[in-house]
This record gives sequence, C-alpha cells and structure tokens, in this order.
Amino acid sequence: MTVLRNRLILLICMFLVAPAMASAQTPSFVNDVEPILTRYGCNQGSCHGKGSGQNGFRLSLRGYAPEWDHVWITREFSSRRINPTNPEASLLLQKPTGQAAHEGGVLMTKDSPAYMVLLDWISAGAPGINKDEPSVRRLKIDSGKRTLKAGDTTQLRVTAEYSDGQSKDVTWLTKFDSNDAGVAAVNAAGLVKMERSGETAVRAMFAGQVAVVLLTAPHQIAGKAEWYAARNNFIDDHVFKKLADLHIEPAPLCDDATFIRRMYLDAMGVLPTPEEVRAFLADKNGDKRARLIDWVLERPEFVDFWTLQMNDLLMNRKESDHDVRGTKGVRGFHDWIRQQVARNRPWDEMTRELLTVTGATHEQPAVGYYIVNVGEQRESHKSSVVANAAQTFLGVRIGCAQCHNHPLEKYTQDDYYHFAGFFSRIRLERKDPKMGPTNLVVSLPDVKQNKNPIGVTQPRTGKFLPPQSLDRVANKINPDQDPRTVLAAWVTDTRNEFFAGAMVNRIWAHYFSVGLVEPIDDLRESNPPTNPELWRALVKEFVAKKYDRKLIMRLILNSRAYQLGSQTKPANEKDLRFYSHYYVRRLQSEVLHDAIYTVTGIPDSFDGYPVGLRAVQIPDPSVRSPLLAVFGRPERITACACERSSDVTLVQTLHLLGSDENVRKISAANGRLMELLKSKKSDTELMDELMLVTLARLPNDRERKLFMSHLDSGRGRAAAFQDCLWALVNTKEFLFNH
Repeated sequence: MTVLRNRLILLICMFLVAPAMASAQTPSFVNDVEPILTRYGCNQGSCHGKGSGQNGFRLSLRGYAPEWDHVWITREFSSRRINPTNPEASLLLQKPTGQAAHEGGVLMTKDSPAYMVLLDWISAGAPGINKDEPSVRRLKIDSGKRTLKAGDTTQLRVTAEYSDGQSKDVTWLTKFDSNDAGVAAVNAAGLVKMERSGETAVRAMFAGQVAVVLLTAPHQIAGKAEWYAARNNFIDDHVFKKLADLHIEPAPLCDDATFIRRMYLDAMGVLPTPEEVRAFLADKNGDKRARLIDWVLERPEFVDFWTLQMNDLLMNRKESDHDVRGTKGVRGFHDWIRQQVARNRPWDEMTRELLTVTGATHEQPAVGYYIVNVGEQRESHKSSVVANAAQTFLGVRIGCAQCHNHPLEKYTQDDYYHFAGFFSRIRLERKDPKMGPTNLVVSLPDVKQNKNPIGVTQPRTGKFLPPQSLDRVANKINPDQDPRTVLAAWVTDTRNEFFAGAMVNRIWAHYFSVGLVEPIDDLRESNPPTNPELWRALVKEFVAKKYDRKLIMRLILNSRAYQLGSQTKPANEKDLRFYSHYYVRRLQSEVLHDAIYTVTGIPDSFDGYPVGLRAVQIPDPSVRSPLLAVFGRPERITACACERSSDVTLVQTLHLLGSDENVRKISAANGRLMELLKSKKSDTELMDELMLVTLARLPNDRERKLFMSHLDSGRGRAAAFQDCLWALVNTKEFLFNH
C-alpha cells in the first residue's frame, strides 16, 4: 500500500507541476510526440494502433485521438510507461531503443532526435494537450528534382506550415510512402530512388496533413516525333504529350474489324452482327468510325447497357433482410434509372433528385437508393448512406473516418460526422410490401424535436457537430430545412471538382480499363491522376457541357488514344497507366452471357422474366445464374466499384470448358448453327459466318487450313462445325475485348 500511495502522490504532483515546468522549448504532445509515434509505426494497425492494442499497450490508430493516447501513455497501469523522476528509465524510451524487450525491435538510438524529444517531454512532466498551441495547416514538399533518370536518387524535404504563421522542417518526423514502389522507392528519411523508368507520386504525411510530389523518369531513348503527331481531339493532345514526355512508343491504330467489336462491346455490351461487320469493313468513307460511334450512342442497347452500369453505381437491389421493396421495387428503380439514361439527363440534375428525394417508393422509385443504404437503421446518420453517398457521388472514401482519421488523406472523424449531419433528419417509415409502400420523410421521430439545431454528436468527443461539407466550409441551415438540399447544392456545384471528376473517371476507366485515378472511386490529393492535365481538361469539358455523360463518351470513342491497337512492343509492354495501347480485358459477366446467347441463338431463362431477355436487361442482381456468379457479377452490397470483378480465374475456365449448357446451346436444333447448316452456304461461307459472329473478323489462312483439316477428319459436317463453334467460344479472343 505504501508503494502504491507513493506512486499516486508522485503522479498527482507530476500533473500539477507539469504546466509550470512546460516552456516554449518543451516538446508538444500533439505536434512532436504523436508524429514520432506515427513515424516509427508505433500507432499503426500492425502494432499498438489496432483496436485491442498489442501486449497490453494501445494507441489510437495513427494518432487520431491524442487525448486518449496521452492518458494511455501517462496514466494507464499506474503510469508504468513513463518515469518522471528518472526519465531515461521510462519504458517509452527503453523499449524502442532495445534496452527492454520489445517485439517491434530497435527503432531508435539514444542519440537520435526522436529519443531526445521523448526524453525532453517526459522530463518536462509529460504535458498533455494544449488547446492554444498552433496546429499544422499545410505541408509543402521540396524534392530538389522532379524529373530524374532510372537509378537516380533525390532527397525530399517537407515543411509544415502552422496556424500561427511559423514554418518548420519536419522531414525527420514525416512518414513517406510511394504510390508505386516499383517505379520510385522511398525510405523512412525521405530519400527517393527511381527504380525504373515511369512516373509515380510519393506521399508525405505529418500531423494529419498530406502532400504529394510527382516524380518522373523517362525512358532513355526519346520517341520519334511522328509517333505522337496524329491526333483526333484534345484527349490525344494530353495522352500523346505524356507518352512523349516519358519516351513511350504508342501502338498503331487498330484495324476496322477490331474497332467495331471493341466499340460495340465497350459502349453497349453486344457483339456486332456479321452484316454490320461486313458493311463497316466495306465502307470506304474516312469518317466511318465517327458515324458508327454516333449511331451506337443512340441505340436502345446502349441505354440498356448503361442502365446496368448505373444500377451498379446506385446499388439497386433487394435488401438482405426484411426487404420492403421486393422485386417490384427493384424493377421500379431500374425503370427510373433507364428513363434518365434514355434521355441523357445531366448528371447533376439526376444527383440532386437522388440526394433530396422524399415520398413513397411506388411514387418516387429513387427512394430505393435510401432504402438499400439506410436499411433498418433508425438513425440514418449512423447508416452506410453517409460513406456510400460520398463514394458514389464524389468518388471519395470517407468510411474509415467513422472510426478514426483517414489514413491517407486529411479527412478526420469530425469531417465524417459533420458530413453525416446532412442525413440526420431523414426517416424511413418502413412497411412490409403487403401492407403498403415505404415512405421517406424529413423529420425526427419526435416531430417536436425538429425545432432543434440540425446535426449529430461525435461519439468520441461528445461534441455536437452541425452539417458541414468535406471542404470544411460552414453551412447555415435552419431547423425547418432539409439539410440534404444544402448537401446537393454543394455536391453539384460547378466548382466541386470531385463531383465532376468522379463521373469522368468512371467513364474513362470503363473505356480504357484503367482510370486516370486508381482505384476509380478513391479520389484524394494523395492519389493524383496519372495525367493531371488531361484530368483537368476532361473535368472542365464535362462541367462546361452541363454534365453530359454521352458527350464525354463520344470524345473518348473518337480519340485516337481509344482506337490504338492492343498489341504491345518492348517499349510499351510494361505501360499499364499511360494508355500507350488498348488494355485487353475480360468481358463483363452479363456481356459474356449475352455474347454466348448471340452466338448460339439460345437464350437462358431467368426466374420471373420473359424468355429472351438479355442478362444486361435484368434489374435484380440476385437472379440465379451460375455463369453470372462465376464471372463476377456484383451483388451491389457496397458502393465500391471493386465489387464487380474482372479477374480471370481457373474456375471460369473450367466452367466454360466443362459446360454442358454451352454444348447444348451450340448443338440445339433451333440454334444459330443448326439453322446455318440447313442453309445452302458452303463450308467456307459457314466458317466466315462463325468467325464474324464470334470475333467480328474473317479467318486467316492458317485458321482456314486448320478448320478444313478438322472437317476432313471424319467427324461429320455438323459435329465438325459444332467443334469449331465450341472452340471459338472458348478462345481468349472471344472472351476478352481487345
């Protein structure tokens, strides 16, 4: 008891005298100690920063809650981690220097700056948070050189600008990361080495602030000027300038047969018919690609296909439990989305309606967006609608900030809950579909409380936070006002680059396979576009043309960059980010399903839908289909674009090779092949027809010879052609868009 009493007295004295001991030279817990814990990885998720801590010691993840960290370091377990009377004996110093057993190993030496800061802080009485001390407002990086050669090094220097106007070199306290360590590796001290030719961003993180620098290492041999000369529109100006800067050779244009198949599949998810291919190949007009693009963008298949993409984006599905819309509600929202796509409704108008919709599901199908995001959560601001709305409409991932500050960006817990305040007044009056429609109203459960200020309580600090946009500009919202109207106005403001950029990036990634920003729905300052000038030009054009999605698609499809071939050369085979060639990719699950339907002429039956309906047209992602499941159809559970898988797996290969269903369709008496066999077409004509319907091209000499050899093998004409079609359906050329 005597020992415990002495420790308590010592602890009380320490905190009573700490303010007096602190001076202008005393290290700040927030500005000096916390950055050390972050810089050396102590508060990372792999160490003491995970929820349960490690070996009895926990810290807030990356220092998002310094008030908790100070208590855990100085007071937990009878203050055993610091020793004010003998600071050098503190566990906080002995463990990272290896003087005491430490699972994390030796992190610093006794003569290091980090050790001296911690020693001075403990010696000063381990003072806590001073609310009056300046905070970091901005980071700046001085890289010395931004264009280097492979093998070169450059030292980054980071300066922190504080709220009181002072600036300080914080390089030694900064945590560095490279967006692509294969191009540029950076060590803990900020020394960058260019590993190979290319371009990438390096991030610097300090005290909750992030800054980036773009580092470039062109290929050794400059490209020929004529490689970059031919251009169709401003997209090509920026793409080919970047390729020229990096000395990357672009692929030549794809041929007409490749173009028509590529564009049909990318723009409307269907294969061109043999008749369409023949007509296009025979057309000698110089503008035939542009005219074909215009025609495709007006076809109903284009509307169907982009209705599917928008249904994915808006997560249109039945609820996992206690669904209140049913299939009818999913179809209603699907039909509403299709109407918007068909009329090419501006994205800002559509977004405002989605964000501010009220009413019953049978009258306002867009209420379905809130039903799947809010679900049964009685307090809407605690539901997934907060994070999902930011990711869907802004391409910003703030979900992690619900529990802790964003690990790679400036967004804090306060930012998240300020944003959540916009959804704090919506309420779903849920009903079983048999009892009537579910209704969305703007009101608290107790209408008498609607006169109170609008906002939510931050669970960690207990502070009441009014609605505030992610740019941290305060909003004045009256208690009787729907806060979502203010949110919708900010989201769709022409100055909000995230709103326009999110949609532009989604469209770009759809046609080029890789977004200007990757992941495509993770826009942030620390994840800059691979071609910033092109990004700004596209965003500017999208805003200037009133958020016309089809206009951006037309620009992309007409660009020379989109029409480049997919074949690579040694000079560009490693390029996966700068669009020197078309990036080959597997067909989407629904597109592949429909392509097999087109080739065989035999449809699948989907429960509850008429026979002959294409998979692209099915509103409900829960409709059973083994092929769609195997090939990555999304369940629309999250707002993340990653939910739709484009991976290539062994299971997919086995599914196609061993599919009795495909064999049945190919050999069906009422299928395309059997109808062709009944015609008077020659073997050569039949071969041409099958090649055109599957690959949108005619066979080459080697393929003709191979097929004729198989035809003479004694299998019989029908069986030989069935083998041929089965083989074509299983080729990479059929399964991939190139």
